[in-house]
Amino acid sequence: MTALRYEVFVTPAISQSGSDTLNLPSGDPMVWSPIATTLIYGRHDAALVDPPFTTDTTREVLAWVEKFVRDITEIYVTHGHGDHWLGVPVLLERFPDAVVRATAGTRAHMAGLATAESRAEFWDALFPGRIPTAPVDVQVVGEEGHALIPVEVGHTDSDDTTVLWVPSLKLTVAGDVVYNGVHLALAEATGRGRDAWRQALGQVEALGAEFVVAGHKDPTRPDDPADIGRTRRYLDDMDRQLKSSTTPMEFFEGMTSLHPERINPGVLWVGALTLLSGDSAQ
Repeated sequence: MTALRYEVFVTPAISQSGSDTLNLPSGDPMVWSPIATTLIYGRHDAALVDPPFTTDTTREVLAWVEKFVRDITEIYVTHGHGDHWLGVPVLLERFPDAVVRATAGTRAHMAGLATAESRAEFWDALFPGRIPTAPVDVQVVGEEGHALIPVEVGHTDSDDTTVLWVPSLKLTVAGDVVYNGVHLALAEATGRGRDAWRQALGQVEALGAEFVVAGHKDPTRPDDPADIGRTRRYLDDMDRQLKSSTTPMEFFEGMTSLHPERINPGVLWVGALTLLSGDSAQ
């Protein structure tokens, strides 16, 4: 692909419909954070990064992609969390020759989350009947020096995460390494995980991107590289709040007061319950 361009589709917050769905302390129902899917395209072909996970939302992305009249040849997955790839079978129905690529670490994480047991315990419990069930064949991305360069950054809100660096566009598709106007998913950010996340942010910062697409973003906000620093400050605030909080509610209220502009407090509430459950290594 030459003379590349990019566009972003943000899937709005997705309602949870399973019997295991939590409510916020206010009683409001939980929703899944908005998901950013990035299309990187040339004259004829395109790559799609991090499609969403339900059948309906992936069909919405597909309808958006069709407007560009490009052939999707690659689908890249930045990390193993299912909300960034479980909808792939819907895309492959339309683009059967597209190759799904990820790093070896991400592919292993995807395989673990795709088991029947894992799906039943989490994804199908929260979104019953709403997620494609077809298997996804994932090829490990090579080191051919393509225009789209995967960069492994380690642990952030999950293990073995990556970003996709596009030098010609000065674009970083940051997956869940960077959050933009959305509360961070903190359930896996225990112990030294937050220090690893900060190191990952440093790696992303060093790329010098002019555009940074966060995996979860407020659709009204630009793809601002300043969100790298904002994500770091959120983690710093989290450290301080954990030291001063003794209950999930105290932590939740402290973080929402510090970051009232961020959307989807539900994901913060899940993190609060996990981090202050009494048996978690904060």
